[in-house]
Amino acid sequence: MKRTIDTVLFALILVVSSCVTTRYERPDEVKSAELYRDNTSTDTTSMADLEWKKLFSDPILQDLIEKGLAQNLNLKQAVERINSSQAYLKQTKMAFLPSLQLDVNSTDAKQSGRAVNAPIGFIKLTTHTNRIQLGTSWEADIWGKLRSAKRGAIAGMLQSDASKRAIQTQLIVDISNAYYNLLAFDKQLKITQETIEIRKKEVETLTALQESGKITSAEVLQSQANQYAAEVMVPELQNQIWQAENLLNYLLARGPEKITRGTLDEQVIYTDLRLGVSSQLLKNRPDVQAAEYSFIAAFENTNVAKTYFYPSLTLTANGGFASFKIQDLFSQSIFYNIIGGLTQPIFNRGQNKARLRTAKADQQIAFYNFQDVILRSGMEVSNALYAYQNATERERIRKMQIESLTVAVENTQELISNRSGTNYTDVLSSEQNLISAQMNGINDKLDQLQSVVNLYRALGGGWK
Repeated sequence: MKRTIDTVLFALILVVSSCVTTRYERPDEVKSAELYRDNTSTDTTSMADLEWKKLFSDPILQDLIEKGLAQNLNLKQAVERINSSQAYLKQTKMAFLPSLQLDVNSTDAKQSGRAVNAPIGFIKLTTHTNRIQLGTSWEADIWGKLRSAKRGAIAGMLQSDASKRAIQTQLIVDISNAYYNLLAFDKQLKITQETIEIRKKEVETLTALQESGKITSAEVLQSQANQYAAEVMVPELQNQIWQAENLLNYLLARGPEKITRGTLDEQVIYTDLRLGVSSQLLKNRPDVQAAEYSFIAAFENTNVAKTYFYPSLTLTANGGFASFKIQDLFSQSIFYNIIGGLTQPIFNRGQNKARLRTAKADQQIAFYNFQDVILRSGMEVSNALYAYQNATERERIRKMQIESLTVAVENTQELISNRSGTNYTDVLSSEQNLISAQMNGINDKLDQLQSVVNLYRALGGGWK
């Protein structure tokens, strides 16, 4: 009969405990479908699965990224955070084991004779006790508090790992974009220097025409000012190159030095831009994963907060040796006791309720953050893809513009040399339009390269 009662009681405890703490399931409210604007493809092939080395054709850039992944200090900090979370996880696992304490003490007690009704003349009574005691305590995880704490710690560790991978993907983007910026500045400097040489020759041509009386000094001065306008761009571009090199060195966690590099024209743009479906962001994007793990940790913390409203079952035991003489310690006075107790919270100054309200609020905040990161991810994919398409179209049109302006500059320069019905203002206008188009053409190529990298990261590439 007693065994039947015990079985029923144990089953009842299991049922109640399952109602106290619950297992995590991703909420149905999470929106992850159809987040890519104007994209209804159901093809699940995604460039996020591409190894990052296959995205970049430049071996110099590949080498810089390798060094960054090995040396970047932010990435090293992320690794240490993983180590810290792993240590905390081990700590939560140890909570399932009983505690064990060893206590060794020796005491002297002195009392007056009057205190113990000793005979007259007996002034003091002295006792000496030696004691060795081993004690243990274990809390039964009836309501799932320890299990929830363990699952929360696992989520915290996985969050740290996902955050590290997010830092890695962002580092790849930062290094490649900084490298492409550097190549763009190089090409802008080259075009500027070529323009300066052209304008120097123009000054010489116009000076000769002035000396022969064919033009006025105003046109010569105008050509000189035009030359200086090009020359003043050189220090500005050199400063941008200097800063771009320093940024790359910083990302590689090393002191400033000159960066060995290729050219912008050598860069091959990756064009197989497959998006997959937006629900894949949940498993591909490390920051989305980190946000969900943060939500899971908050969910488990709410589970833990619920268990404080229920009684805790603690078993304690201790035993050892006690003796008035040290030589008799292990042969006399062996003692032990085992105690089991239930502690039911009745009044805790509102701490349990406050703890639960706080945990629920934190859980809701974590859920909103999870959804926010997913929505932002979809936006970033849409923006990066459109930026690439837009830059590609601009480059197509810009090439035709540059071809037309190049011919126009050649014609006006020939006309000014022959003084055939034109003036230097026409030459200046056509040249300024050409150099502006050439500079914008560099930006078109740069935008294409960087938007592909940004799309790769937005889809969750770079860590596999």
